Amino acid sequence: MKIGYYVIVLISVSLWSQSNFEKAERLFLQKQFVQAKPLLEQELRVRPNDIKVTEYLGDIAGYQKEWDEAVFYYKKLKDKYPKTANYQFKFGGALGMKAKNSNKFKALGMIDDVKEAFETAARLDEKHIETRWALVMLYIELPGIIGGSESKAQKYANELMNLSKVDGYLAKGYIDVYFKRYEKAEINYKKAHQIGGSKVTFEKLYDLYLKKLKDKEKALQLKKEYLN
Repeated sequence: MKIGYYVIVLISVSLWSQSNFEKAERLFLQKQFVQAKPLLEQELRVRPNDIKVTEYLGDIAGYQKEWDEAVFYYKKLKDKYPKTANYQFKFGGALGMKAKNSNKFKALGMIDDVKEAFETAARLDEKHIETRWALVMLYIELPGIIGGSESKAQKYANELMNLSKVDGYLAKGYIDVYFKRYEKAEINYKKAHQIGGSKVTFEKLYDLYLKKLKDKEKALQLKKEYLN
């Protein structure tokens, strides 16, 4: 009799947990993060090793710019599954944002871990576009004295070019804008827009004309063509 009772209890708990997770996941996918978070935290107490729950909580922390929390959850995933590129990428991204919002001395202590996570993700997944974008931006924005390097940024921009021409030209344009090579940036952004024709490619080229080259005529002509 007792065995039957315990079986019923276990089934009830399992069904409740499944229903709770489904509700939390639905809220998460609807970007209702404030409502989803407490349900996911409750789930994690019941199932502390659940991969999806941990990742969702890390993603919510990232959306809410709670970088310490995001690093905590992504580190758990990265340490447990070191050969999963996306966990390395997410950990590197969260740690990078934490460094960016810390004082310079604290940030310096995190940079090597950020680079290691991104480069590991790039090695694990040769087609991971987001990681290569992160590496382009990292190596361009870092001062040379702590590892910044245009040649390394160009290396990952070339890898992007092999994966996606649009991303490749956008990355090269991004590097050119950073170094104020606006005419070269125009060439790269125009190529990206000719291939992609998307809102992103339009905005990059439009902003370049308007804010960097100060050419309102080209900006207006581009906008007219895009809207048509």
